[in-house]
Amino acid sequence: MDGRRKRKFVMLRAGGNQVIPRPASVWVRPTNPFAKLDHSPLTNTAELIARLQRFTERLEQAPPPPGSRASAVLVPIFDGARGPEVVLTRRSQQLTNHKGEVSFPGGRVDTGESFVEAAIREANEEINLHPSHVRVIGEMSALSTYVSNSHIVPVVAHLEQPPALTAVNGEVDRVFSVSLIDLVRDDTYVEEHWGSPPNQYQIHFFHLDDETVWGVTGKMLHQLINIAVLKEWA
Repeated sequence: MDGRRKRKFVMLRAGGNQVIPRPASVWVRPTNPFAKLDHSPLTNTAELIARLQRFTERLEQAPPPPGSRASAVLVPIFDGARGPEVVLTRRSQQLTNHKGEVSFPGGRVDTGESFVEAAIREANEEINLHPSHVRVIGEMSALSTYVSNSHIVPVVAHLEQPPALTAVNGEVDRVFSVSLIDLVRDDTYVEEHWGSPPNQYQIHFFHLDDETVWGVTGKMLHQLINIAVLKEWA
């Protein structure tokens, strides 16, 4: 099944072969909510980092729900040719949960670790990102997954130089980066609503040329972009 939903008058980028378990009831937002916002922070790494710092300093993080698995991911940002880029991975097809999906490097928080320490350790294990190259900005709002019952804290970090995009263990099939400005293109971002009220869920899709980002990673990218473009963080 084609993993894309067409917005009116817009042909989306090809996307990847990720399996999208769409329900029978799906509503696609007909317009791009980012279209009329100021995109300049998405092309200016220093401005983006300043806005992220303001957000993380004011954030009051919710504790993990009872029984959930505490997890953390690193959201690595570096200054690319067209402004800030984020590093993403495609998970191995051999994994039990979320196989083949695009994600940030990360995993379970070990006993005695903080969310920040876990995110940095996992990035080192999965993509060989040395901790000395990571300057932590702070945490974004935590998110939960239903499949793995994980409470995930995204830890945003700035990399002083572009990383080597290389997978170094069996959990990751691919490492790549994407410019943030590309994520708000009309042919890239799509907002879908699955189900019917009161059980309706907002799903964020980013259709790249060769990957489709959705699920909890799509929510994280959506949160990151909102921090960048909304006036309250200017």
